[in-house]
Amino acid sequence: QWRLVESGGGLVQPGGSLRLSCAVSGFTLDYYAIGWFRQAPGKEREGVSYISSSGDSTNYADSVKGRFTISRDNAKNTVYLQMNNLKPEDTAIYYCAATYNDYANLMAREYDYWGQGTQVTVSS
Repeated sequence: QWRLVESGGGLVQPGGSLRLSCAVSGFTLDYYAIGWFRQAPGKEREGVSYISSSGDSTNYADSVKGRFTISRDNAKNTVYLQMNNLKPEDTAIYYCAATYNDYANLMAREYDYWGQGTQVTVSS
C-alpha cells in the first residue's frame, strides 16, 4: 500500500514560517523524486517545488524562490518543505507527490502517487 501523508499546515501570519512534512510508506523513498504542489479555491493546481531522488537537483516556482526550501531525509522516509516569509497568496492546500521519473520536475502529470493535502492559510 503506497501512501503519502502531508502534515504541518495551519494558520500563520504574513511573514511567518511553516515546515510541511511528507511521510511516505509502502515504498522506498530513495528511488523517487518528490514534488510539492498547491491549489487554491478557483485556481489551477500549481507546481511549487521538486527534488530529485538523489537530492542533487531541486527546482522552485518563481513565486516561491528565495522563500521556500525543499529537502529530504531518506532514512526517515520524509520530505520537507520549509516555507519562510509567507504571503497571503501562498494560501492553498499543499500536496506532495512521488514519481519514479527523476525528470518530472514540476509537471504534475508525471507524478503517480499523491497525498491527501494539508491546508496552509496565511492571514492577519
